[in-house]
Amino acid sequence: MSVGTLITLGVVVALVVWAVAIYNGLVTARNRFRNAFSQIDVQLQRRYDLIPNLVETAKTYMQHERETLTQVIAARNAAQAASRGAARAPDDGGAIQALAGAEAALGGVLGRFFALAEAYPDLKANQTMQQLMEELTSTENRVAFARQAFNDAVMEYNNQREQFPNTLIAGPFSFREAQLLEIPNAEARQPVRVSFG
Repeated sequence: MSVGTLITLGVVVALVVWAVAIYNGLVTARNRFRNAFSQIDVQLQRRYDLIPNLVETAKTYMQHERETLTQVIAARNAAQAASRGAARAPDDGGAIQALAGAEAALGGVLGRFFALAEAYPDLKANQTMQQLMEELTSTENRVAFARQAFNDAVMEYNNQREQFPNTLIAGPFSFREAQLLEIPNAEARQPVRVSFG
């Protein structure tokens, strides 16, 4: 073999190793944000499981607020369905946006529910209701932390896939842009405030 052939072969091998390293880095970043979404999913499921118990506890006290209680359950079910869709494909921007919209709607309805609950002193004093509201507040904080970790992982992935020369590998191998999970309603971004006194 001639020196020119060896140099050409060395350059080709170096390019292949370089492309494989970029591809593997993109796969790692994508898996990192998918895993981060699974942490959101766990916390959202915990939240969805608490809401029916909260509504059931409030039913006996809030007889005249059936419509609000029904809206809470409907919003919870819609958010849970959107969460399942996003969990199946956390790299699908449409599924993430649908989840963000459903979570914003749920946050708004829960805000109205908590405001109404304030008007019922016996409900506020109920031990089960206090415990459920504390658990829900704790879960809201966990969701916020998990969402932040997810958004950080998405940003890292998107930065990595958009940088040159990574973009030369990302496009042909279908590394699509990932969507941040942003709740569009400013009110829903606020942590749930619970007052028992």
